Amino acid sequence: MNKNTFAKHPPMGWNSYDYYDTTVNEAQVRKNAEYMAEHLKEYGWEYIVVDIQWYAHGAGSQRDRFQYIPFSGLETDEFSRLQPDPERFPTSVGGKGFAPLAEYIHSLGLKFGIHIMRGVPRIAAHLHTPVKGTNVTADQIADPSSICGWNPDMYGVRNTPEGQAYYDSLLELYASWGVDFIKCDDICNTNLYPNHPFSGRHEIEMLAGAIQKCGRPIVLSLSPGPALIDKAWHYEKYANMWRITDDFWDDWKLLKDMFRRCELWQNHVSEGCWPDCDMLPLGKLGKGFGQERDTKFTPEEQQTMMTLWCIFGSPMMIGAELPLLDEPTLALLTNREVLHLLHPECRAKQVRLTDDSSVWVSLDSKTGSVCAALFNLSDSTASVSVELDELLETARACKALPDSEDPVSLSALCEASDSEELLPVLQDLWTKESRKADSRTLTAELPAHGCVLWKLCR
Repeated sequence: MNKNTFAKHPPMGWNSYDYYDTTVNEAQVRKNAEYMAEHLKEYGWEYIVVDIQWYAHGAGSQRDRFQYIPFSGLETDEFSRLQPDPERFPTSVGGKGFAPLAEYIHSLGLKFGIHIMRGVPRIAAHLHTPVKGTNVTADQIADPSSICGWNPDMYGVRNTPEGQAYYDSLLELYASWGVDFIKCDDICNTNLYPNHPFSGRHEIEMLAGAIQKCGRPIVLSLSPGPALIDKAWHYEKYANMWRITDDFWDDWKLLKDMFRRCELWQNHVSEGCWPDCDMLPLGKLGKGFGQERDTKFTPEEQQTMMTLWCIFGSPMMIGAELPLLDEPTLALLTNREVLHLLHPECRAKQVRLTDDSSVWVSLDSKTGSVCAALFNLSDSTASVSVELDELLETARACKALPDSEDPVSLSALCEASDSEELLPVLQDLWTKESRKADSRTLTAELPAHGCVLWKLCR
């Protein structure tokens, strides 16, 4: 079994969760898609993803008590497969599912994605509804000992031919709708089971197999994290992206910890294989959680997050309500030179990580250009430095093909660094300002939680 190659660069898009929680409806999805098509598509943003419980009746109506209403009504078809809630997604009536919405998203030049939970609906198991293509019912493929600790909707699926047939029928349905992206939850780390956190392994394989059979290129994203580093080979074989953290929110402690996580996963970033730092909690957030608010990240922290996600090569999913983006946030999301770091020919490594600072370097294996990011992780203004020789030596190790020759630009930089008169020019990719390095030690004075991102030029 070979994984698909449908995500040659890190997927970039919008996900409904951070703003709408479980409550998003069709009109709101269309509104965000229209904004993306007009303002973001030209910069590489293309996925519109409907997150959790699009199938649940009354989702969000008891938010003061439950995020996920225990055993609420779920919309299903005759073959035990979840369908969109017709009250929130009116074009789904008559068995159309998400096909009309996906068609509209595609008409804008964008791609359409959905969130799913691992498994088969509990209500289908309890009602003994059929599994398409088999002589069994949902209760016979359901594993009642395999459940999610935070969502009551599903049972795990047994590793049987009939279980595979269920997943095949799911992907047959999603392909008919025009789905381009699946975010599957409670599968990357089944964290209810601390002694067996990879208990969903066979369901990852079943999903991947069903995607191969369905005849449509569908990106497979696995949640939640933290992903298991000893299972990196499995994620890389069967999925396109996998979460390396639990839900990421606008909390500096979580952002600071991401430097450690990225260091752990930096050698597993490659074309079609993207360790996922989770969504970008920028702009307006939280309406579906009961209170709309602005991100708690400072401007410096927002820039640090964008810089780390890009230089590391993480998938990029915006959590904000797109039509409410202000100009500074839009500028963060549309910097072409920063976003270029996401291209698969760019490889990066963390040069140094301490409690107070981090330094990353990225090499574009195609052009040979080198970028360096210096981060101040301390709570006050501080200088962050890196030796040019160490930076360039680490850049050599970033080549996409380890046995290839050094790109011309990298070789030229290394040669130039031998002379104080030929030190590189440091072009700031955020401010667009440039200055010549004044010594072989590159230093930046940075605000608390701030960063600088330089392109090194001769």
